[in-house]
Amino acid sequence: MNNFSRLDLNLLVTLDTLLAERNVTRAAERLNLSQPSVSVQLAKLREVFGDPLLLPAQRGMRPTARADELREPLREALEALGRAVAPTRPFEPAGASTTWRVAAADYAESAILLPSLAGLRAAAPNTRLAVVEAVPSRMARQLESGEIDLFFHTSVGAPPGLHARVLFNERYVLVGRAGHPRLKRRPTLAQFCALEHVVVSLAGGGFAGPTDEALAERGLARRVVLSVPHFLFMMSAVAGTDMVAMLPERLARSAPGLSVVQAPLEVPGYEMAMLWHERRHRDPAHRWLREQIASSL
Repeated sequence: MNNFSRLDLNLLVTLDTLLAERNVTRAAERLNLSQPSVSVQLAKLREVFGDPLLLPAQRGMRPTARADELREPLREALEALGRAVAPTRPFEPAGASTTWRVAAADYAESAILLPSLAGLRAAAPNTRLAVVEAVPSRMARQLESGEIDLFFHTSVGAPPGLHARVLFNERYVLVGRAGHPRLKRRPTLAQFCALEHVVVSLAGGGFAGPTDEALAERGLARRVVLSVPHFLFMMSAVAGTDMVAMLPERLARSAPGLSVVQAPLEVPGYEMAMLWHERRHRDPAHRWLREQIASSL
C-alpha cells in the first residue's frame, strides 16, 4: 500500500477496536481515549485507505466492504505483533498485580469459583478477580475482544473455535426442605410428578428443562409451579416451602437445610467447562489462572 508509511501502530489499534465495537464512544472507552481523539484517528484512517471504512447506521456504525476485508488480516497482524513483544518471563503469582475478568452464572460461582478463591488469594495476594454476569450470546465476542479472560459454561452450546477444558461432569438430584414429608424415601415416578417443582430458567420465564424432556420420553409431565432465573433463589424457595427441585449435585450437597434424594428417573447431566480464546492461550498469567482453578476442584 503506497500510504503504508503514513500509518502508525496506534492507528491500526484504533481501527481494530472500531471494527470490533462499531461505535466511536465504546471504542474510545476501550482505548482510554476521548471520543474526539478517536474521531480524528478515524478521519486519518479514511484518508490513508481511501475508504470511509465505517458508515453511520441505525445502531452504531456499519463497516464497508473494504473494512470487512481488513478486519481479520488486521487482527492477525496485531496479535502476531503482540506475541512478538510479549515478555517471555514466567508468571510469578506472589508478586503479580494482574486483574482477571471471568464470566460465570451463579451455579459456576458456587461450584467453581468459590472453591478456587482461597488458593488464588494465598498464591497471588496482589491480584484482583472480577466476576461478571455470564451471557452466552456474548461469549464469543467478549472472549475474542479480551473483555473477559474466561467463560464458564457447559460443553454443549460452546461456540466453535474456543479453547475448552472440561472441569467435571455434573448430575441432577432431587432436593426438598429438610424433613419434607414426601421425601423421607425415594418417591415413585407418579409421586415425583405430583410434587410441586421449581425450575431455573437462565433465559427467563421458562417452565421446562432436561427433567421435563426425560419425562416426555415416557409420556409423562410434572407440576412446575415456579420458574426462577438463579439457583440461589431456587434453593431458598425449596428450603422454605414444600416445593422440590432437580438440582445439580455439587450445589445440593453443600446447601444447608435441604434434603437430597435420588430421583425416580435418570436425567442426563452435563460437562462443565472453562472456555477461553486463542489470544490468551499462551499467556503465562492466564495459563496459571486456568491451572489454579482446575486444580482446586
